Amino acid sequence: MYIHLKIIGVLLILLSLMHLAFPRYFSWKQELSSLSLINRQMMYVHTFFIALTILLIGILSFFLPQDLITTKLGKYISLGIGLFWGVRLYFQFFGYSSKLWKGKMFETSIHILFSILWIYLTSVFVFIFLA
Repeated sequence: MYIHLKIIGVLLILLSLMHLAFPRYFSWKQELSSLSLINRQMMYVHTFFIALTILLIGILSFFLPQDLITTKLGKYISLGIGLFWGVRLYFQFFGYSSKLWKGKMFETSIHILFSILWIYLTSVFVFIFLA
């Protein structure tokens, strides 16, 4: 499990940094211009806090894997993180329309890649709790 948490730490830190590119990649300046100021700013603020949460989980996983694996608190934190990623996995299939990826090679590849990632994250963190 130790090595899995190290790998997860790196992956989550990279994933959190990817959020920096979201506004430009998804053309938020143009796409969100019709929204009210509060809704537009909520997109930016919520994206920031999601990225921060992912970064902190990544740092915790990379630098304190032994604590997550061996302590009672670490096991419960792992359960919480596992539930977080399990809910994210659920939304991968039921929160986004398949129209966004079906029949599109790049989008389908990304959908599959992230589905595998969410399964991996959920499994590792829940397994830590159960072990």
